[in-house]
Order: sequence, then C-alpha cells, then structure tokens
Amino acid sequence: MTLGCARNEVDSEELAGRLEAAGWELTDEAPDVVVVNTCGFVESAKKDSIDTLLAASDTGAKVVAVGCLAERYGEELAGQLPEADAVLGFDSYAEMSTHLRSVLDGVAIPSHTPGDRRKLLPISPVERAAAVEPGTIDIGLPGHAGGPQVVRRRLDDSPVAPLKLASGCDRRCAFCAIPSFRGAFVSRRPSDVLAEARWLAEHGVRELVLVSENSTSYGKDLGDLQLLETLLPELAAIAPRVRLSYLQPAEMRPTLVDTLTRTPGVVPYFDMSFQHASATVLRRMRRFGDTARFLDLLAQIRAAAPTAGVRSNVIVGFPGETEADVAELEHFLTEARLDAIGVFGYSDEDGTEAEGLPDKVDPDEVHRRVARLTALAEQLTAQRADERVGEVVEVLIESTDGEGRAAHQAPDVDGTTLVSGDVRVGDIVRAVVVGTEGVDLLADLVDIILPAALVPVVA
Repeated sequence: MTLGCARNEVDSEELAGRLEAAGWELTDEAPDVVVVNTCGFVESAKKDSIDTLLAASDTGAKVVAVGCLAERYGEELAGQLPEADAVLGFDSYAEMSTHLRSVLDGVAIPSHTPGDRRKLLPISPVERAAAVEPGTIDIGLPGHAGGPQVVRRRLDDSPVAPLKLASGCDRRCAFCAIPSFRGAFVSRRPSDVLAEARWLAEHGVRELVLVSENSTSYGKDLGDLQLLETLLPELAAIAPRVRLSYLQPAEMRPTLVDTLTRTPGVVPYFDMSFQHASATVLRRMRRFGDTARFLDLLAQIRAAAPTAGVRSNVIVGFPGETEADVAELEHFLTEARLDAIGVFGYSDEDGTEAEGLPDKVDPDEVHRRVARLTALAEQLTAQRADERVGEVVEVLIESTDGEGRAAHQAPDVDGTTLVSGDVRVGDIVRAVVVGTEGVDLLADLVDIILPAALVPVVA
C-alpha cells in the first residue's frame, strides 16, 4: 500500500520488484503481511499513514511500516503504534524479503533508529557521487536500484509511470523537514535512468513522469549542471511523452527552459513551487525570488511556448507573514496565470528552523488565509482553463470514458481533459477544447496521433 507522492510510488514498485524476485507472491486478497509505504511530509499525511496502518492491522495480517514516516520517526512510531509488527527505514529495503520472513516467523525486528540522513554522505556533491557507488558506502537510496537489470514491478496498468531522477535535497528551506530524512541530493546515473525508461516503455508506458525532490539539481554531483538538458531528449526517444516535475525556481536556467519548450516529446510543463511572492517571507523561508523575478521567469517560458503549462504551490501563514505579504501573494497569483495552484496553511514541522521562529500567525488566521487564497486560486485557474477554449491540445487517454490529460496537466495534481470521440486507453490524440468545468477541459477529437496498439519497440 502506497501513500504520498509519486516518488513513493517508485519506491513501492522497487520494493515489489525485490520481493517478487525473492519469490514472494504479491496479492490484494488475504495477504499474510501488508507493507505500508508511509508519507511523513505534513501532519495530515502522517495521520493518513497511521490510519492506513491501523486499518491494515484490522485485517489480521502482519503489518510492516516503511517509507518516510517510518524513516523519520522509527522507534517513536513503533512505541506509539504496537499494531505495526515492524517499523523499517530506508536502509532495510535491500533485505526486505528477509525482514518479512522474520515477521511471519514471529521474530522481533529492531525498529529503525532515526538520524539526520544528510550526515551520511560527503558535503561535496562530487565526492558524494563517488561515495554511493556500489561497495563504497552502504546507504539506502530507495528508487535507485540500477545495473543491467531493472529492479521494479509495476503495481498498476496505467499508461503513465513515475521515473526517479534523484533522491534527497541540498536546499535548506526553513519549513521543510524532507532533507533530514531523505538525505543529501544524489543523482541517479543516466544509464540507470535510461535503462528503467526502456523497461517502462516495454511494459506499455506512454508517459514518463520524472520525479525527485529537486529535479533542477540533477547532474550537479555527476559533474554536469546541464546533464538534464542532455538526458531529456534521450528519454523522449524512448517514450512518446516525457514530463519533468519538481523544479526549483531559483535554479531554473535558459538552457533548461529551451529544452523543455523545444524538444519533441518533452511536454512544455513547469512544476515550480514558488511557495510565496513576498521577498520578506521568502527570505524567512530561506528561499529566493519575488514577484518581479517570478513573473519575468514566466514571461521567458511563455515567450518560448505560449501554451506552456505551469503549476505551483504556495504556503500562507508562515511566521511573520503580514496582511501586506498576503496581498503581494494575491497580486502575483493574479498576474501569473497559472494552470494549477496548491494552497497550504503553514504548520510547525518537527526539527525545522521555522518551528523555532517567532511571530507565529494564529491558527485561526492561517485557516482564514488558506480559505481566502484557495477561493482566489480556484477562480484564477478556472479563468486560465477558459483561455484554452479553441486551443488544440494533445491528450493521453487514461480511462475508458475518454478522460485523459493534455500536455499542461500532470497526473493526480492537475485537471483532466475529457475527449469526445472513439478513443482507447493509451491513445495519444489531438483534440480541440470546446468547454471547461473548473480546471477540467472538454474537448472534441480531431485525430489520433499514436494509437494505443502501436507501443514503440525499444532496442
């Protein structure tokens, strides 16, 4: 069972691949043991993870907690949740089969002892890359299993699949705990990424969604800050559609904008978490930028690709945020013409710098600001969808009722496009937008660009 982000989906499929190779049968019916890949990002995600663990225990099966919540809290989680038969960290993944056998045999497994995973590898990115080579430092990097054979087992038959570029993050955003339990930034070798992309294409995947904590940093530890610009065209030669996600605005560069907007097969889509627009708030967050810089970046993108998709997340109620800061954020969002906006209310996260900051905003006021910005975001994104009426979009069909996603729509987090016409799951089609329902588009089929039956043969 997988909770949380697309990065966790990759980790779950890698775990499934390891277990299947070790002789385990994966089933949804009356399992002997349930492995729950948890999320530990924010309070609501933690609650969902705990509720899922409890529900799994109610089935009578043995329950093993893995993933971010288990890595972050380890022994503490085990002490508070006796329903979990084991709580294992990332370093346990390679031996998961042995651990599950022990659980079924009634052997107690020591719970994971959490620590700051940023300290496990060298500070220098280049030294870090050498350190994670096999046989050097024994450290768990979920989703990084490489070599001549891909270690992965698909858990659904969707024509879309996430593909991990890297793990960890070297940035120090004041509100974010992820680097402490995901560790320092480590790129996967291009050869491993390409090998897994080929494997996914051979298994019917039409769209590769590239994921990491910070995709714009890819290659810095491999000695090439523009390695992504080389890798993207190679991936587009393997799968019909490639989407890059998790971009850091402060690390965007003209060459990457150019690659994302001009490479056939790579969708012009920009998933950039601005988090705020007030320079004062952003500095307190340990981030960079302001309204003018962000609008200039968006202008560069749209000059290259006028119909490019852009989504972002923002946080309101950060310590010290004033009414003027909120007004600045509203001004930015109004001018930015984003396709999708996620609005989150600030809350303290254990171990973060922001947890100790003064001038906390009253929780009731945070709630009011979230409601206010959410209402604005819904209005603005609906207007942006309306602007696309008459536009011809390329849609990947993902369900039998003709629903899919255009190039500006990412899985799960953005809107969808419902195509009227004779289409099948896996088809990539051209359609003209004739209406909208909020952020979702209604479109009429123009023609089929790549039928589902024509899955590319990968050498």
